[in-house]
Amino acid sequence: MDSKMEIYDIIPQQYYPKTKLVKANYTFFEVLKISQEADLKYPMIAKPDMGLRGTAVKKIDSPDNLKEYSEKADFDYVIQDMIPFANEVGIFYVRYPNEKQGRITGIVAKEFLIINGDGVSTIENLIKNNPRHAMQLSVLKQEYGSKLQEILPKGESVNLVPYGNHARGAKFIDGTNWITPKLTKTINEMCLQIPGFYFGRLDVMYNSFEELERGENFLLVELNGASSEPTHIYDPKHSLFFAWKELARHIKYMFEISMMNHKNGIPFLTKKVGFEQLKLDAAMKKKIVNF
Repeated sequence: MDSKMEIYDIIPQQYYPKTKLVKANYTFFEVLKISQEADLKYPMIAKPDMGLRGTAVKKIDSPDNLKEYSEKADFDYVIQDMIPFANEVGIFYVRYPNEKQGRITGIVAKEFLIINGDGVSTIENLIKNNPRHAMQLSVLKQEYGSKLQEILPKGESVNLVPYGNHARGAKFIDGTNWITPKLTKTINEMCLQIPGFYFGRLDVMYNSFEELERGENFLLVELNGASSEPTHIYDPKHSLFFAWKELARHIKYMFEISMMNHKNGIPFLTKKVGFEQLKLDAAMKKKIVNF
């Protein structure tokens, strides 16, 4: 039940795309006014303010798309500028509350659902040719309709799902070997500016790895806290035992950080509030899935 907008609000503005919150009861004209006053450009991204693994995240190409989304969504959502960078990684960051220097504990690279034209096959057939992509076909049919019957020219590429989400067809690749002192310094300098952030995954879009290391030409897609997973475990080359080991390592970090925070005066979540959150979360998930 954490609000993405509330998280964006504690991140310095230069690190994430222009983003605005839209309440579930807003009319389309109110939504349009918000987007115009914020000078949001098409294409933009719309996504639930309380997310569910990429469900209901949509690229908005026009006012008609925005109208359709706003009339269908019965939950709060955010609209934001589409990030112009081609590459995406998830960077897991850990810092104990008594430290000034954190560490990167894992990196996941994301391979988007991209098809390459051969001048003969339809877009649908190109999707079917890749077993991973084919699993998304029913959703892609809903989204693209008759466009899937078009023949993609030879040499032309199309990114059918322009966000690196595992549930939406992206392939996750373990890039933990990309960790360098330079990258750690850049990420640490940014995270030190986010109050109370000690543990979680930063989903980052960037232009080139060298620029990312230098802190140039990158933006946060979002920041995930205690519910984050070290998503490099989903690289197909890894075993279940590797995943268990990495999850246990990160849960230990989270436990130790939470105990230190508690000693510093931050209360634990009560059982009553916890169960209330679970009920609200279940209701919210149902809305988003139905969307």
